[in-house]
Amino acid sequence: MEFETGKSSKNRNYNRKKPQHESEVLSELGKTQPQDIAIEEAVLGALMLEKDAYSVVSDLLKPECFYDYANQLIYEAIMSLGVKQRPIDMLTVTEQLRLDGHLEEAGGAIRISDLTGRVSSAANIEYHARIVAQKYLARELISFSSNISTLAFDDSIDVYDLMQEAEGKLFELSKNTLKRDVIQIDPIISDAIKKIQDASNRKSGLSGLATGYHDLDKVTSGWQNSDLIIIAARPAMGKTALVLSMAKNMAVDFNTPIAVFSLEMSNIQLVNRLISNVCEIKGEQIKSGQLTEQEWDVLMSRVKQLYAAPIYVDDTPSLSIFELRTKARRLVREHGVQMIIIDYLQLMNATGMRFGSREQEVSTISRSLKQLAKELDIPIVALSQLNRSVEQRGDDRKGKRPQLSDLRESGAIEQDADIVCFIHRPEYYSHSTEDSEGNDIRGLAEFIIAKHRSGSVGTIKMRFVSKYARFDNWDEQIESPNGPEQVYESRMNRESVEAPTNIGAPPVDIDDIPTGNPDFLRDSSEEAAPF
Repeated sequence: MEFETGKSSKNRNYNRKKPQHESEVLSELGKTQPQDIAIEEAVLGALMLEKDAYSVVSDLLKPECFYDYANQLIYEAIMSLGVKQRPIDMLTVTEQLRLDGHLEEAGGAIRISDLTGRVSSAANIEYHARIVAQKYLARELISFSSNISTLAFDDSIDVYDLMQEAEGKLFELSKNTLKRDVIQIDPIISDAIKKIQDASNRKSGLSGLATGYHDLDKVTSGWQNSDLIIIAARPAMGKTALVLSMAKNMAVDFNTPIAVFSLEMSNIQLVNRLISNVCEIKGEQIKSGQLTEQEWDVLMSRVKQLYAAPIYVDDTPSLSIFELRTKARRLVREHGVQMIIIDYLQLMNATGMRFGSREQEVSTISRSLKQLAKELDIPIVALSQLNRSVEQRGDDRKGKRPQLSDLRESGAIEQDADIVCFIHRPEYYSHSTEDSEGNDIRGLAEFIIAKHRSGSVGTIKMRFVSKYARFDNWDEQIESPNGPEQVYESRMNRESVEAPTNIGAPPVDIDDIPTGNPDFLRDSSEEAAPF
């Protein structure tokens, strides 16, 4: 924009009201709030000079962005005209202010005319509008920090609650003011082709992260970056067992760094499950420590797989979405984490924000998880509970199969997720070991992909071995006359000598185990590891 010299707004007073916003109050240090009245007037003048100027700044500015109260009123009038798709010029803005009853407060018709005379074009309006928006953001940050510092002196306020509230408000402020620029499609096409080429060069043919479950990877091509994956099931279906089996496959077998946020179990409980999974020892034996010498040998030998495994566990109870965002950024930056698992979504909260209902809070959490997946450009897997309506349906096994409408507390989960999956175990609802066609359903787990934004849906068979809290590929089994539960015992017997019948202390000193990543198996509580 071009400005006329000798016309400074500092020498004018257009009946400006006393500031009504907290951020407009002078700070205790005697500094004035960030502002540039001349730029504000230039933006308003340009808006009334060219008809298409409003469309350029409508996403950048709102009335509060203007420091001068009179300028706020003028921009409100411009917004009213823009929403109604009416012409925006000196005459229409003056008339709109008159209709709103704010013409005199805005400085009168003479000031409106003066604003249009101070600029000759709207060529630089976007640049100047960004300056106005940045000054507003700076004032909001000053007000925000001032309020937080005042509350921090109040001993009656819990400091942790204050931190959560501060993070929530800061998140809302950044979400409402920061916008990404539009990108021309050419560089995006280049990135897409590069990813296709990278996928073609992989032996697996996957474009995303391999889970270790072959049939699942064929359908999804691996978990894709920026995707929010919801895995839902009723209690006792094995949600946690599945994601821990998946984390073990990805971290141990493929060396993919994984972060697990467990809101339900402690670190020790999670690691006990991983030990049971890897060592193929029953969970109750691991908790009690009642192992045979053979089982101690197997445990000491196989648990080494977990040392130095790139698995990072956080068991913060009632984790807020804002804590998760902070921790996730640090994990990605410092440890190169490529996927995040959350167990489970309904136990999270959005502390620091007010909601009319729990459904609205869950909607905000779901939406924030999708935004976080896009920001970090990694897949986020979140477990979710299902409504009791599953249990209330027909007695047949098919009637118990979950569906999208069963997602608990919020339909927004279904809308925000890129992939929605369910776990269904027919054996759980059956009094028989066979289905209607005579097929053996012992250990059968159906992984149902009910929504897939960029691919097909369907049902994938997996094998669930409850005593080891473990999911495997359906076709990975050794034929045994005693059924699939005997598979792992047969495998263990082949890998070690004949098991003694006595139960005793471990034949290997625990201090002899390498400590490549001791923090992984260390919990802050007084509870000790079972070995």
